[in-house]
Amino acid sequence: MEKIHLTPVQEYRLRERAERTSGSVFYLKLFLLAFFLSVPFLFHSFEILDVILKIIVFSALVASYDILIGYTGIASLGHTLYFGIGAYLVGIFMGKFGLSSYGHLALAVLIGVVLSGVLSVFIGFFSLRIRTIFFAMVTLAFLEFVFILSSQLRFLTGGDDGLSFKLPGILAIDYSLGRFLGLEVTGRIISYYLILLVALILFLLMLRFVHSPFGRVLKSIRDNEQRSIALGYKTYLFHIMASSFASCVASVAGGCFAIWVGFVSPESTLGVPIMLDVLLMVIVGGMGTLYGGIFGASFLMVMRAFLPKVQGLVAALLPGVPLAVRLSERWLFYFGLLFILIVYFFPKGLVGTAQEFVHKKRNEEIG
Repeated sequence: MEKIHLTPVQEYRLRERAERTSGSVFYLKLFLLAFFLSVPFLFHSFEILDVILKIIVFSALVASYDILIGYTGIASLGHTLYFGIGAYLVGIFMGKFGLSSYGHLALAVLIGVVLSGVLSVFIGFFSLRIRTIFFAMVTLAFLEFVFILSSQLRFLTGGDDGLSFKLPGILAIDYSLGRFLGLEVTGRIISYYLILLVALILFLLMLRFVHSPFGRVLKSIRDNEQRSIALGYKTYLFHIMASSFASCVASVAGGCFAIWVGFVSPESTLGVPIMLDVLLMVIVGGMGTLYGGIFGASFLMVMRAFLPKVQGLVAALLPGVPLAVRLSERWLFYFGLLFILIVYFFPKGLVGTAQEFVHKKRNEEIG
């Protein structure tokens, strides 16, 4: 039988495909999925469930931002604009118009996706052709503009007070399906698994996107835009399409966030601090890794939720040591210190540095 000769590129892609379904990294992904599936059975505290659900939602949001800054090389300072649009569409349909059916919920998410995609294309067309830094400034301006609109249009958005709403049928908080393996299956638990399923689908879509020929062109543009232009690619069109895709994913993540919280307001969905959080999560997880979003979101969410509790723990364990209690009050200082240590020791983020280490070991074994 005649042996088929493969080019180095073909061999690399075959090896890359094989690694996706084998090896330690594949089993780590399965472990993460199994962990997220078993969380409601492992932890009966709503606080822990709430933190982990937000990690799931923000992982999808951060991964969508990573497509822009890590895979495409364009920096946006207003990516959470689409997150807010997705959340507000759900809030307005459910809370303002009272359209509380499954069909209306799906329609609200769909309109949010379409609106975000169109707005992203509009912003990209008149800003990405010039310079990517201009794109960053324009997206920040749009984020601020929509933030002010959401505060001023009280008749529609509830202004600074925001909108509270109830979800339909089995997603309602007071719904109960009975007990299963000792766990009471409430509307919260069903919402958790629904959002987990949506986040998983979004991740698979993003993985397909970055590993497609289109994604490889994006990486070539990121690494050397002039060479890509010389090869005949209209780079700004690739930027616009990547930005549009990422905005649609962010909009769905925003809709999931609104479904879980049951409340939307300018501060909770459109504030600049949320954009800064997303940026920190990408840096901690690693740019151009996609999975880094999970670790970046976990770091920020867990530290924010549980570091302030250290103060109470220290006061209970060391009641006669005022210095220890005062030191434990500086949780923001420790949070900042941890962030600096991660950036120093993991310059490419947690996942990026781990990937670099694995590649180096593999190259040493090969050659």
